[in-house]
Amino acid sequence: MLDAEFFRRWMTTTAETVDREADRLTELDSAIGDADHGSNLRRGFAAVTAALEKDAPDTPGAVLVLAGRQLISTVGGASGPLYGTLLRTTGKALGDTAEVSREQLAEALAGGIAAVGRLGGAAAGDKTMLDALLPGAEALAESFAAAAAAADAGALGTVPLRARKGRASYLGERSIGHQDPGATSSALLLRALAEVAA
Repeated sequence: MLDAEFFRRWMTTTAETVDREADRLTELDSAIGDADHGSNLRRGFAAVTAALEKDAPDTPGAVLVLAGRQLISTVGGASGPLYGTLLRTTGKALGDTAEVSREQLAEALAGGIAAVGRLGGAAAGDKTMLDALLPGAEALAESFAAAAAAADAGALGTVPLRARKGRASYLGERSIGHQDPGATSSALLLRALAEVAA
């Protein structure tokens, strides 16, 4: 079973991973976006880490709701509201339970991803973070490692796609051949989850 401490470690490990990969995320974003995805997420997850050190919520759901709130208030562009919605909706679905199972997390995460889809008006194949999150959450029902691998594959799978949502969609055909930064950072989120679980 996964407790609040596990979820805190997931968020702080995500922050470390994002910090390490921020330049690569920004590089991907400079090809088809605003060239700020890495720096925005680095700032957001640093704020999440600081908030968790100060507050230390005592349930898995509360950890994710707090993290989501921090991302919404500190990250510019579209990624703050999208990541914030993902974590807050997932956290609310987990409720006040002290411990949750991997299956419960997978179910709650699926709800969070659906909320992201509604907020961004995106679906699978639109070359967005959903292309990593949807297969990742589905594979989470099997194992943490499977979720990370599926999300990685989903992010890579965005390269040949034409962007139909977000900033990259303005580029039309020119968005083809580039890996989506949002899908890449979403894969990092699930990679961090697998790391903590291992």
